[in-house]
Amino acid sequence: MSQPTPDVYEQGKGMDAHNKVMREIRSRKERSYDPHEPTRVWLDEDNTPAGVKRSLTIILNTGGCRWARAGGCTMCGYVAESVEGGSVSHEALLDQIDVCLEHEAENADEPAPLIKIYTSGSFLDEREVGAKTRDAIAETFADRERMVVESLPDFVDREKLRDFTDRGLETDVAIGLETATDRVRHDCVNKYFDFADFEDACEEARAAGAGVKAYLLMKPPFLTESEAVADMISSIERCADVDGCHTISMNPTNVQRYTMVDELYFSDGYRPPWLWSVAHVLRETANVDAIVVSDPVGHGSDRGPHNCKECDDLVQKAIKDFDLRQDPTVFEQVSCECEATWEAVLEHERSYNQPLTR
Repeated sequence: MSQPTPDVYEQGKGMDAHNKVMREIRSRKERSYDPHEPTRVWLDEDNTPAGVKRSLTIILNTGGCRWARAGGCTMCGYVAESVEGGSVSHEALLDQIDVCLEHEAENADEPAPLIKIYTSGSFLDEREVGAKTRDAIAETFADRERMVVESLPDFVDREKLRDFTDRGLETDVAIGLETATDRVRHDCVNKYFDFADFEDACEEARAAGAGVKAYLLMKPPFLTESEAVADMISSIERCADVDGCHTISMNPTNVQRYTMVDELYFSDGYRPPWLWSVAHVLRETANVDAIVVSDPVGHGSDRGPHNCKECDDLVQKAIKDFDLRQDPTVFEQVSCECEATWEAVLEHERSYNQPLTR
């Protein structure tokens, strides 16, 4: 079984007691993964500053996020899908890229102009993806239009990004900020950095001619539905005001295995957000100076963002429509009796008695 161990980098960041508990939860993982196979790969469409583009999304299977291996975020179970041992070779990572290119060739008529590469950690952390591998990946996709790479703020470095920008690629860094509220990020998400570090990362990206895509977390544990909604609206507005942050992706929490959220969920202490909350936030922030999108993973399931189950697909479709068109009137076309229940939850749910519904 996996036995994540903190190193000097992680010590002193976050709540030590929390990290100890999280390491115990994550150690229950039993499955192992092939370092020559990506975690996931799929084709889709994404809204970018240059318009809607066809995209190839790649989740590389690395040794895992170093913060997650120390304990990490309350909601994130992706480290459980990482390769044992903490590292993956240059050759194996390039094999994963080849698998993704084969998937694209088999399922698309032509290469996607947008490439998105995630590691469920930090692509720019050279313990996960070395400089040699980063350069080889940049060269592989040099003929595409745009590249998105994932990173914690610590590893955003203009010289690393120039591997992409110097090849003529429009480049964005996807940063898992989760919230603009430091207390919520520290105490509910257990993420160690501050909003000021995110601002510094945006400045570093701009120095390389790159942009930033902020990832926010809708309803981390320990917040009521109304608190989560208010925090998201405030966070989106604050991110949109940061130079270089042109896109904001609101990710509603889903219950992943080997996480504290999973433990809370099975103790009746957590309910994923309502899809009505997602729609409400998108409506309320439609006029900010940024592209705001959301892709509710696992929508309609008990472990994912959901309403009453009867209207979930319709609301999800409206959210996807909004992502591409940025038109809040799409939500006027969906309604359901359960919206009254959601409104009652917003009004009456309190931290000491949440969740009020399942």
